[in-house]
Amino acid sequence: MHKTDVDIPPSVRKRLIHLFGLIEKEFESVYQENVVLQEKLESLAEKMNEKFLTTEQFQVNSKQKPPTGQKLKTADKLKAQTSKIVSSFKSPSAGNCQFVKEYGGHRDGLWDLALPRTGQPVIGTCSADHTARIWCIETGTPLLQYTGHMGSINSIKFHPNKDLALTSSGDQTIHIWQAAVNLDNLRDRESDDTETEDDQVVPILRTPSCTFLGHNGPVMASDWLLGGDQIITASWDRTANLYDVETSELLNSLTGHDEELTYAASHHSQKLVVTASRDTTFRLWDFREAINSVSVFQGHTDTVTCAIFTSAGLGGEDKLVSGSDDRSIKVWELRNMRSPITTIRAESGVNRFAIASNGVIAIPHDNRQVMLYDMSGQRVNRIPRTARNRHRRMVTAVAWSEDNPFANLFSCGFDRLALGWSVQLGKD
Repeated sequence: MHKTDVDIPPSVRKRLIHLFGLIEKEFESVYQENVVLQEKLESLAEKMNEKFLTTEQFQVNSKQKPPTGQKLKTADKLKAQTSKIVSSFKSPSAGNCQFVKEYGGHRDGLWDLALPRTGQPVIGTCSADHTARIWCIETGTPLLQYTGHMGSINSIKFHPNKDLALTSSGDQTIHIWQAAVNLDNLRDRESDDTETEDDQVVPILRTPSCTFLGHNGPVMASDWLLGGDQIITASWDRTANLYDVETSELLNSLTGHDEELTYAASHHSQKLVVTASRDTTFRLWDFREAINSVSVFQGHTDTVTCAIFTSAGLGGEDKLVSGSDDRSIKVWELRNMRSPITTIRAESGVNRFAIASNGVIAIPHDNRQVMLYDMSGQRVNRIPRTARNRHRRMVTAVAWSEDNPFANLFSCGFDRLALGWSVQLGKD
């Protein structure tokens, strides 16, 4: 007989815990060294790119004739390549980017953030610390903290026209809770010169308005369907569930993905839903007819991390944009999904991106950067990474708020911070 359960002596157990602690510290030290080296490499790469660009621009602008005997075809090819390099640095859709605000207070990494559609100057964040927060955009003051979940909160969305928030969690539940905040109280607090940051007490909400059950695994994402009467959810149990908001009833469980789901989003004006999965596919679910239909798309080679609908850019036609850990973003025309109309190749895994009304895609990456591209795949800018105002861990999500005069782009990451940016957006 073989004894499967072996009791470890207390002295040995204590020794092992001590050794594992030393290993953890060593890994943390190595990680910090790698961060410093990566920043040096990025700085050197930027300097080399600038030097190369300057040289190529001089060649393009120079009126000197090519050396005698050089083939015209080769010269034309070099000129075309040079012009392409130079044009890739032009910014027709996004101009200057500036850091404006930091939102700090969570005790663990942030998974997602959202802006209300009602126009309130607030931002919502959710974290692995089991909480969600609502902040004043301009002051960075926390206005409300939601503590109703028992696990990591993986996504947050605001209702289309009500002060309600929708959160999904690792505790296998989805909650709707009251997200109304009193900005008048905030102004009173700002006028009190004697109050310090330590004195500020964040109001806490512990009870949801609605709780949705039915998943057998962590819920990674959820969204409101058109009108806000139904919600769609995506879970690691490989299903997407459709619920009625008023009754909390499970209306439909969507199956078919071969691996865990990572994201779900709804169309802004039609009853269409897209789900993304680790099985490298995303699925388009059509609820416009009595008999629902589904289409499967296999354009990626790794986990699809995000997929959203948009009508921005490229003629204003309905499109679906997907992002993946295979380091690519693909733009698909909704009426003809046979192949992507644009493919953007990134330097790192793609997380939860966002698209502005003029078609600028803000892409958060595993390598701590946020890149800006247009719908045609041209890079138009990058969020600055100064020594102080930057993310120090992977950037998990971004969101646009174009009507806000203070900051119009927000990012969050696993460094426990959300950051506000002011980005100059041009016309489409």
